[in-house]
Amino acid sequence: MTTTFDSLNPATGEVVGSHPKQGPEAVRAAVGRADEAAAWWAGLGHAERRRRLLDYKAVITRDLRGLARLVHEETGKPVGDATLEIVLAITHVDWAARNAQKVLGRRRVATGMIGLNLSATLEYLPLGVVGVIGPWNYPVFTPMGSIAYALAAGNAVVFKPSEFTPGVGVRLAELFAEAVPEQPVFQAVTGLGETGAALAADPRVRKIAFTGSTATAKRVMAACAENLTPIVAECGGKDAFIVDADADLRAAADACLWGAMSNAGQTCVGVERVYVVDAVYESFMRELSERAAGVRAGEDYGPITMPGQVEVIKRHIDDAAKAGRVVTGGPGAVRPPFVDPVIVEDVPEDSPAVREETFGPTITVRRTRDAQEALELANASAYGLGGTIFSRDARRASELARLMRSGMTAINSVISFAGVPALPFGGVGDSGFGRIHGADGLREFARPKAISRQRFAMPGMNLTSFSRGPDELERLIRLVTFLHGRRKR
Repeated sequence: MTTTFDSLNPATGEVVGSHPKQGPEAVRAAVGRADEAAAWWAGLGHAERRRRLLDYKAVITRDLRGLARLVHEETGKPVGDATLEIVLAITHVDWAARNAQKVLGRRRVATGMIGLNLSATLEYLPLGVVGVIGPWNYPVFTPMGSIAYALAAGNAVVFKPSEFTPGVGVRLAELFAEAVPEQPVFQAVTGLGETGAALAADPRVRKIAFTGSTATAKRVMAACAENLTPIVAECGGKDAFIVDADADLRAAADACLWGAMSNAGQTCVGVERVYVVDAVYESFMRELSERAAGVRAGEDYGPITMPGQVEVIKRHIDDAAKAGRVVTGGPGAVRPPFVDPVIVEDVPEDSPAVREETFGPTITVRRTRDAQEALELANASAYGLGGTIFSRDARRASELARLMRSGMTAINSVISFAGVPALPFGGVGDSGFGRIHGADGLREFARPKAISRQRFAMPGMNLTSFSRGPDELERLIRLVTFLHGRRKR
């Protein structure tokens, strides 16, 4: 008998839907079906997969309102925010479908002088079955960054959505079946932790794409290690926001507030730490606090989706309030399932509110001597996912962005890199490794295949033979010396 679990609206506690707890046997069956479907899907070739994925994009678009309503019900976020998330996901499906052949298709590569008698080609082939373990905070956009790119690369996908948003995952798979009814190329399996563990442990899964906490990523990696299954891990963040002396302060405050508070702060690339150059600190704080006063939990953003996170948020707020100065909010801001905006300044850098991921509508703000000190503080973190620079000096902003220890940095905007399908998305350090989105995201779900072919025998230089003589070796030495023996001054 299959047991079920309920997904709940975190704002109201109402049951949104019931779903089966699919255990190891059900997961193995799904992977088996995917294994067969993967051969069919790969055999279609790039052009046919492109056509079907564009059909999928159209099906999602036609269901946008209904899907946004479901995201709203399972996460609690406003329908408008859910709509924006789905629109971004649609643009990524479109980009992956249209660019897969150009990025992954067979192409000739130069062979060099030594390989003058050779031709060489490189292409990227499908892996087979890809397992995707998705999060609850952006239940469409985030997993689709793996799903769409894995599908475009020619793989079948088995998707384990978060137990907090299973209905969204199931709906995404149902919509794909409308576009591609022939084979179960994209399936969803629902359940709790054991469902994801079974997916990671199946040897027929050729890669796992995981999004979640750093601690959970380590457990998933341990399961994958048993079969040497590679993994791309998109984990947490503690993203920094730097305001330079010449920044547009109104625009910076507006972007900072939205980057920190939207989705109730439950954004892996959301703003959590703010560093402001001394010369504009007071003016920036006035702008930020005035804007924050008009933002309401339950109206402008939704509840804390995962109940257990409330305690983490409360602990960080309490600690920060004792060590620093509360500008907005404070310990009383926590009123489960909602948390009002919280801004605390002068919090020590070794505080949990600065060092650990909070994942709530809170920010710490610190005054810095200059942008260089702000950069050093921003980089002094175990995390390295995203970040933001506000400065009117394009050259200076670009240099600061390049030196920020993160996978992505936005300049004079916030989280804008996520909306550019051609840009890779991922982090360093405790924020994970590997990339989704863009050409790197397509290659992440494919294996490079190199082929060399001898076009003609090289006269007087058969080097890979036991019949090779000293004259041939001498000719090789002279050729290499001519090509590589001159020192560059």
